[in-house]
Amino acid sequence: MSYKEIIIYTDGGCLGNPGPGGWAYVLKGDDSFVKEQSGGEADTTNNRMELTAVIEALKAAKELGAQQISLYTDSQYVKNGITSWIHTWKVNGWRTASKSPVKNKEYWVALDGLSSQLPISWHWVKGHAGIAGNERCDQLVREAMERIR
Repeated sequence: MSYKEIIIYTDGGCLGNPGPGGWAYVLKGDDSFVKEQSGGEADTTNNRMELTAVIEALKAAKELGAQQISLYTDSQYVKNGITSWIHTWKVNGWRTASKSPVKNKEYWVALDGLSSQLPISWHWVKGHAGIAGNERCDQLVREAMERIR
């Protein structure tokens, strides 16, 4: 089945940084189809979990044949990284403006590969602001972290 539009909310978090972390996404199709998924790692960082949430969500959207994706994240790191910073990083051989290696490069490479194959509009939302999809992701992340802890 192919979906004309898919709306995705993502979130990631960590108990300590590094520490036990969780990621989650909520995916909504245009026929009110909803898919939720979460997971985590015992020793990770907040940024890695934010990136993992987006990568896993885009994999799911790709499998569903999404024709248009609206992705909502509360991570400025993810949104700015994929829409702006990544272009310079690639030109600079995966180095930042200060010439240091880009952190979490393998995640950025995976995200770049997926995002280049999919029609995505990127949106930043304020976390903990009562936005239903974001709040549900936050709850799933907390549950994932507790399972690991």
